[in-house]
Amino acid sequence: MSFIRNISESPLSDKELVTLYKQDGDMQVLAQLYQRYMDLVYGVCLKYLKETETSRDAVMEIFEELVVKLKKHEVDNFKGWLHTVTKNYCLMQLRTPRNLKTKELNTDLMQSGEMLHLEDGIMEKEATFNRLQHCLGTLSPEQKQSVELFYLQNKCYNEIADITGYDWNKVRSFIQNGRRNLKLCMEQGSSE
Repeated sequence: MSFIRNISESPLSDKELVTLYKQDGDMQVLAQLYQRYMDLVYGVCLKYLKETETSRDAVMEIFEELVVKLKKHEVDNFKGWLHTVTKNYCLMQLRTPRNLKTKELNTDLMQSGEMLHLEDGIMEKEATFNRLQHCLGTLSPEQKQSVELFYLQNKCYNEIADITGYDWNKVRSFIQNGRRNLKLCMEQGSSE
């Protein structure tokens, strides 16, 4: 970065410049220190912010933050600390509401609210139940009684035979034929 390269290089180490700045608060000392790593700061900003002008502005704003932050923090490794400060600055910029990209959703393409779906499901189940009631009424009395005992009251063939007095084989036949007739009736009702 060449837009602030007018400060002479100092022979002092980073640690010495940090100590000197903390003692005197001399902006020239901070500028000498910061100048060493401006290319690093700019590179990190460009990586996160993706725009050259925004990154250049960020380099200047980070310098302004250093004026305060460097006095508050104990810094042993200035380069590593500056990298972290820069990265955090960029991430905060990306999180600001003006940088969050939102897109308007087309409500015409969306389905209606949850309640409508729940009501549709309930209505569908109620229609199926009504159709089942109707189809049960079309069965012979023996088939209807056997199917209701088997499927609705969870009785086994032996219990149904005991309750109805029908032969075990007749119970099995009533249930199988009743189930087939119910299925045909239900399928016929769904195709109407």
